[in-house]
Amino acid sequence: MSVAVDTPTVERTRRALHAVAEHVLAGPEYRISKRIALRVVPGGFATLLPPNLRVEGATLVGGDQRLPISGASPAELAHAVGVDGGPPGIYRDGSGVELDEVLDADPAAAAWIAECYRLGDAGLRALAPGEEPVLWPEHFDVGITVGEVNYGVSPGDGHHADPYAYVGPHQRRAGGFWNAPFGAVRSMRSLTSPDQMLAFFTEGRAAAAADPIAEGAS
Repeated sequence: MSVAVDTPTVERTRRALHAVAEHVLAGPEYRISKRIALRVVPGGFATLLPPNLRVEGATLVGGDQRLPISGASPAELAHAVGVDGGPPGIYRDGSGVELDEVLDADPAAAAWIAECYRLGDAGLRALAPGEEPVLWPEHFDVGITVGEVNYGVSPGDGHHADPYAYVGPHQRRAGGFWNAPFGAVRSMRSLTSPDQMLAFFTEGRAAAAADPIAEGAS
């Protein structure tokens, strides 16, 4: 899909979607099923286990209910679909959104974030067919770990405001491929197909195997 969404709108939408992932999906999932893992689905993301909720674009879907995320708080959305809202409470980081904060999710930005997840999920499955990509509510990224190297796609964060793909060795490497404190990143504005995703991940895997460990890496 073409990307015509400005970065501030993406950031605002990411914050809203992250809040729903954390407070309405992962938190209730943990309290019901003792898991926090989410998964990529067509148009967005969903719980892996009960309470069987999903987000499609800028809409929360639960049973036969389709609830706009914009204009509602995580607490209101959780109540509407009949779950106990709030974060899982087992990690430090997260969305930074309180339960009563009113959310603002732009449909076009939400659609692009969903497309980034779709491309990332496809690229990860092609890179390592035996691995199951997981969307983690803490940092809101979809990823896998293979051979002490993390691969995935983030919808953006304090390091890079727009969605990006990443390769992150557990021990930092030295070399031209590595352009981030934790490894390597590439903007999702330049990665528009599963083949391009796979090429980036494959290049990262080769660099992680060939390049020396960076001085001072732990």
